[in-house]
Amino acid sequence: MRVLEPQQWQVLIEEHHARAAQWVEPHLARRARGENHPVWDFLFEYYSLRPSHLYRWSPGMDTCLLEAQELPQAQWRDYLLDENNSLSVDGAGFLARRRDGLEKILDILQGTTSNPAQFDCFGLHEWAMVYRTDAPRHDLPLRLGKEGTEAVVDKHRIKCTHYDAFRFFTTPARPLNLTVLTRESQAVSEQGGCVHANMDLFKWAIKASPIFPGELVLDCFELATDARRLDMEASPYDCRDLGFDVVAIETPEGKAEYVSRQRALADRGKDLRARLVNRLVFALK
Repeated sequence: MRVLEPQQWQVLIEEHHARAAQWVEPHLARRARGENHPVWDFLFEYYSLRPSHLYRWSPGMDTCLLEAQELPQAQWRDYLLDENNSLSVDGAGFLARRRDGLEKILDILQGTTSNPAQFDCFGLHEWAMVYRTDAPRHDLPLRLGKEGTEAVVDKHRIKCTHYDAFRFFTTPARPLNLTVLTRESQAVSEQGGCVHANMDLFKWAIKASPIFPGELVLDCFELATDARRLDMEASPYDCRDLGFDVVAIETPEGKAEYVSRQRALADRGKDLRARLVNRLVFALK
């Protein structure tokens, strides 16, 4: 068990708060003005993420905080404050409530790790979500228009492996996917090259956040923001008015850029996934 003095854990909390504030404060400001950012606010909406959740810092399951009686965590479920005012995560209590869910998360993460990574999807899942529909998911213009967007889908094979993207395909697009995906087969179909699988590392981190150190949770969130940027820049939507670039996956140059950035995200995701798996294995012993 790692033991931290007050001056040590105070620095970690301050650093965590500063990192989270870069995303939370603009989100709260937009919400106060009644505005919505279709790229960044999606992360809060899709993951049902309250801003306060991103601010929450945990020392992780292997760390004890000395003289921590004044921390709000001392009053939270899943934390224990002993007679010496030392604070740690209540691993036994958390596992008693969440073991089944944690085992499912571990199964998906380990399956994603062992399945061969693929880098030939070119982000067409977003295109399949607007294929032959008059009701796109986002209130943004289509860069190539409706007919141009559908022509791109018609000229490609869709090779999506991520169920939570596949389930938003339009009805005409579903039969075009190389594989029929289901929730039950998620651990078999997920693979580390998938932009959404790497984005979802944050989902798994936040679902079991007490057992992960706060810096790991934010590392996963920052990867999710970069994955979201690529997802939308390579999508059929035109996000240039929001300050984003275009990855024109309908061209050879756009495909090459997509794969290059996809591989960089996958490399970061591989490291973060290993860190999540290691801590889950430790917790579930």
